[in-house]
Amino acid sequence: MQGPHHKLRASGGYRTTASFQTATLIYDATVWFCEKYLDGRSRTVDQMVQAARSGRQNIAEGSRASATSSQTELRLINVARASLEELLLDYEDYLRHRRVPQWASDSLEATAVRAVGRSASEPSNGQGAVALADLSDSQRYALYARWLDAADPVVRANAIICLIHQANFLLDRQVAALEAAFIADGGYSEHLATERLKQRARAPNAETAPRCPTCGSLTALRTAKSGKAPGGQFWGCTRYPECKGTVPA
Repeated sequence: MQGPHHKLRASGGYRTTASFQTATLIYDATVWFCEKYLDGRSRTVDQMVQAARSGRQNIAEGSRASATSSQTELRLINVARASLEELLLDYEDYLRHRRVPQWASDSLEATAVRAVGRSASEPSNGQGAVALADLSDSQRYALYARWLDAADPVVRANAIICLIHQANFLLDRQVAALEAAFIADGGYSEHLATERLKQRARAPNAETAPRCPTCGSLTALRTAKSGKAPGGQFWGCTRYPECKGTVPA
């Protein structure tokens, strides 16, 4: 009798997610910020660009991995979140070391940047409204260009900080949802592991496998991973871990 058939979950689709689109803005803006305002020979430049790239790329990789493993997807999204947090500190350091102010979260400037991200749509040449998710990367960047292309690096750095906070908020929500989904259902590889354990429990031949000396259930031939004889075989109760009875092989 075959176990349930578990299909691959839908994956990809990351290009239309707000987290990936925001991470793309951050990556592009960081590359151009570093080229214009920081010494290209500085290790900080490489660290900032790589952190921005990691934030973007791990969102994409996590989305692709979601078809086979919820656990892998969750790990990669957490990596993206950690990379953007590292980048946030770099921009905060840039402002602090130059003794220039960071925008308060309720300042007019920060509020204006956040307002773009909250906009449900933008006009499209008189042809009606186009969802922000459907804009191209260059069109989306243009919405923030007044800050991200500003002549003043302080304005640029503060605007990117606002975008990082937005991306982190989105990723925090995504992580919470993934954790709940993983606990409830897992992913394709997790289901395969579960089915494999069930199959192993069904595998013993009642005519050859000894009975468990503790509970009388069938036993299955297993290999010790630790203990006095790692690598050795023994008969273990198929009700493990509820029952830990064994018989020497």
